[in-house]
Amino acid sequence: MTDIKPELHTPQEDWSGPEKAKLATKGLTLVIKDINSPANLAHQFRDTSFEDLPDVAETLAKSYGIYTDFNRATTGDEKEWMYMFRIAIPSGGPINAKQWAILEDIAKKYTASDTYTGTMQPSLRLTTRQAIQLHWVKKKDVVPAMQAIASSGFYTLNGCGDNVRNFMSCPLSHYSKYFDGVAFAEKAAKYFRLPTASYIEIFEIDPKYLRDERKTGEKFEYGDRLLNRKFKIGISAVDRDEKTGEYVPDNCVEVRTDDIGVVPLLDGGSKVERFQIYIGGSQGEKAGFPTFATMGKPLGIATGEEGALKALDAIVGTHQEWGDRKNRNWARMKYVVYKMGIPWFREQVKARGAQLEMPQEDLDYGKRRLHHGWNRQDTDGKYCYGAYIETGRIIDGGADGQLMSMVKRLTESYPHVLLFVTPNQDLLFGGLEESEKEKFEAEMKTFGYGKRNGKPFTTLRLLSGACVGRDTCRLTYTDSEKFEPYLLDDLDEKWGHMTESIGITGCERQCFRPATKTIGWMGTGYNLYALKLGGTEDGRHQGGYIIDPKTKLLYMRMVPRDKVPKVTSALFEFYVSKGSPEELSKPGQMGYFFRRVGLEGIIEYLKGHPDTAELMKRTNPNPLISDPFYSNQSLQSNGKA
Repeated sequence: MTDIKPELHTPQEDWSGPEKAKLATKGLTLVIKDINSPANLAHQFRDTSFEDLPDVAETLAKSYGIYTDFNRATTGDEKEWMYMFRIAIPSGGPINAKQWAILEDIAKKYTASDTYTGTMQPSLRLTTRQAIQLHWVKKKDVVPAMQAIASSGFYTLNGCGDNVRNFMSCPLSHYSKYFDGVAFAEKAAKYFRLPTASYIEIFEIDPKYLRDERKTGEKFEYGDRLLNRKFKIGISAVDRDEKTGEYVPDNCVEVRTDDIGVVPLLDGGSKVERFQIYIGGSQGEKAGFPTFATMGKPLGIATGEEGALKALDAIVGTHQEWGDRKNRNWARMKYVVYKMGIPWFREQVKARGAQLEMPQEDLDYGKRRLHHGWNRQDTDGKYCYGAYIETGRIIDGGADGQLMSMVKRLTESYPHVLLFVTPNQDLLFGGLEESEKEKFEAEMKTFGYGKRNGKPFTTLRLLSGACVGRDTCRLTYTDSEKFEPYLLDDLDEKWGHMTESIGITGCERQCFRPATKTIGWMGTGYNLYALKLGGTEDGRHQGGYIIDPKTKLLYMRMVPRDKVPKVTSALFEFYVSKGSPEELSKPGQMGYFFRRVGLEGIIEYLKGHPDTAELMKRTNPNPLISDPFYSNQSLQSNGKA
């Protein structure tokens, strides 16, 4: 195993450039006024004599929810600079009809691209962290767009940057009698929200929309240095099974993929009283560095929401103190957990005043539920509808219909509806009467919803997805959002009935969490993808690369785009031909099949299949580190189905 050497408790003299940039603003509480300073964001965003930002300004802008980007579909010496905004909406909502209209209007004024439909179209992008992104914003429009977003009552604060990012929870839990994860996520998000005073001043936001929440009760102390790196927290849920009437765990947020995962415990009472907390999850890796993706490990059980919030504060504070501030590739909390261990971390958390019981190591935290179609609301008997939005892009003119116009019509026809972004980049419409269901679905169909190129969505498509990738993410190597629909087009006729999932990302940051899907494809170069197997459709397991347990050689790391459909189809053939009767009789068992046959069985099959044999002749030395908790590079040590 390649050694990882994060510099824990980093001395300030060894801090990286981004750390020093954050320190200059005293944790975003000091607005730099010097007109010549690159940290003067008020000036930098208003100076349109150049379209991009200096490095220091670019670093600081992330905490305000803004990424600098450029159009990677164009060539030439001059970059077409643009900006991406990420609106942080805890739990993805609720968003009322008036708020949605404001966001739609902003998209129409400030975002438009021919990237997705061939004609200039505005769009809103739903994300896997239940936020909403605006792409293709020009520099001259940054300030007015920020002011308009504020008028919706939502923030771009905490959308990006080194802070606690958008809190996730199951949107359906908003209607749960047992545990309202949406309310808890909103409460926790306010506690960890960055100070708003500089946000208001830099972008000249009307204070009536945002107030300085440092004065409204207890808050997490970010201090002058903020956090070491981005920090993600997810809260899972409890669903009422309509067939049995019993409450069951719901892991639509894939809770163990976050730095902290909070799981409500089913203790038999009428309300959730205790929460199991996991730490150290994270999917991001870094090419060229010994890094790993992993799922969180159980830390302990907190009692009550206040007890859970106290534990969150202590965990984030521990990482803030100990996490690496020299090497950003090792700055996530998982590397502190990797180096110091769970028992050590538990003692640090307790020393900060959090009360924890020992965890239930074998806790069932539930499967990944997508909530498509009609769901009955537990609290009032009304209904919500989960609308599948392919790759999360709300736009008109695509092969999936006139989605932006559809949502506009639905929010106008049903002004009482509440909208939520789901962890799968879909859109949930809540608060509908039973008498409205038939008309609601009929209106959706008038905009082409439910079909792609005139054909109904297949099960495989509904369970799959992708991150944005090129051309709207500066960090990615290749297409994902623009590739996934066409990959599914190739697979749908033969494999569309499969109750399995395919996840695609444009780089190793893995925003769509491909390793927790049945088949994961991760961009490693332009039109090149690495294969990850061992995840399962239900989200309970995480897979890894195809690495021979004996030789340690890495296979399928640079699969050309045109070969991805053939490899994927070959994997489906493997399962259908070799799966056990029990595996083939149940939905979503293909990932468990891969885990049962192990890497050696997968490699042997792929070497012998005519569509993959040539690709299997290409190997790479393994530059990666094995997952220290689950040995993700060896499916055989990951447990059995």
